Amino acid sequence: MKNYNPILISDTYKYTHWLFMRPNTHYISSYMEARGSDLSNEIVYYGGQYYIDEYLTTPFTQKHIKEAREILQDVFGKDLLNIDMFNYILKEHKGFYPVQIKALPEGTVVPNNVKMMDVVNYDKKCAPVTNMLETLLLNTWYPISVATLSREANKIILKYWLETVDHLNGIEYVLNDFGMRGATGPEAAAIGGAAHLIISSGSDTVSASKLLRDYYGANSAFGKSIPATEHMITTQEGEEGELNVFKRVLQAVKEGHVACVSDQYDILRACRDYWGTELRDEILQRNGTLVVRPDSGHVINTLLNVFEILFEKFGYTVNKKGYKVLPPQIRVIQGDGISIETIPFIYEALKKAGISAENLALGMGGKLLQYTNRDTFNMAFKAYKTNVDGVDYPVFKNPIEINDDNQRVVSFKRSKKGDMKTILDKDGIIKTVPITHEGQDLLELGFRGGKFIKKDKAEYIKQRASIYQY
Repeated sequence: MKNYNPILISDTYKYTHWLFMRPNTHYISSYMEARGSDLSNEIVYYGGQYYIDEYLTTPFTQKHIKEAREILQDVFGKDLLNIDMFNYILKEHKGFYPVQIKALPEGTVVPNNVKMMDVVNYDKKCAPVTNMLETLLLNTWYPISVATLSREANKIILKYWLETVDHLNGIEYVLNDFGMRGATGPEAAAIGGAAHLIISSGSDTVSASKLLRDYYGANSAFGKSIPATEHMITTQEGEEGELNVFKRVLQAVKEGHVACVSDQYDILRACRDYWGTELRDEILQRNGTLVVRPDSGHVINTLLNVFEILFEKFGYTVNKKGYKVLPPQIRVIQGDGISIETIPFIYEALKKAGISAENLALGMGGKLLQYTNRDTFNMAFKAYKTNVDGVDYPVFKNPIEINDDNQRVVSFKRSKKGDMKTILDKDGIIKTVPITHEGQDLLELGFRGGKFIKKDKAEYIKQRASIYQY
């Protein structure tokens, strides 16, 4: 972020916590977890390395301290910044926060309520820093949520491929990221798009591939795409010139995949009269695939009508599982109305109609990159231990709630307390247990005092997270 101040990366109120802390608090230890949701019983840990690299590897300066002090004084109406602590960090740690961060290897898939990250200050004069950084580090809810959402969508796709397709060739390209225009900005699109790419491989968010190259050492572009039109192209010659545009698309891309939006006037006419009649022979003679894209109307009814026409015009084979498959030169992509809720209904409708799932690709936009928030998987960052005058004290929250029956119940927001670790137990289940339990801690020290101890590579992250084999 241009001209960001490495000090002003937290909630305003956190700059006042030093006033309220127990005297002689030397260390604060905190952790991050997903409390979970009904959407998924698995969470993909991903994205911490980006936020740390982008925001914690640049030291703050005296200029930053001065600016932060001026702004916060204006905010509070009084001078409340812990100026002595920040000057101390600048002098003794050269402007790098004296914290160490341990985390799961990125791409690790864990159940809900598992500790994924551990943060502690290692200079006893800087205890307020740990939870000051909560705000920044908890931003990983976003890539975690997108990666988890993408993975759940791909689980649905895999289910229907296993039921209606004879192979898995190309399945990793079925779910495409169409979400850049629906994201809150270029940085969000890159972060969320990269989270999708550790699960799947289809994407029109090219900045996501750049992020994986710049921050995760990707050796190649993870996101793959094909030449494609939009309505600006297909409406250039008006309704009477629609066929001319379609001809030009096929002439411009003589080989390989090309996608053409076809609903600008009448999707059924486009499939029946243009693609399926006038251009049928040219399409079938191509060394490549034309991907027809509907983009409006009732998703399921439109798709069923489109497939009925394409099967009639182009013919089909029946695979070993008994489902119709178009010739390899023609396919369909649905990019309108795609969400984690609609995907199973679409594929179930195709299955009932005897249509193999391999005939259809999906483009998921705002519902992939923008349809999440911190509460989607109830991400939390809480202190579990403080050290005062050299003595450790476990800390936790355990709120009582009043339920619909007016009864007192323990809240799901109850937090963990005391030293703990995340292990793989004898049954192969990842869980968080007290530090005294047997088992090696899966969290690894990755960052300390402005420098990475260990960085994850994009290729390994994808191997851990994907449901497909690479």
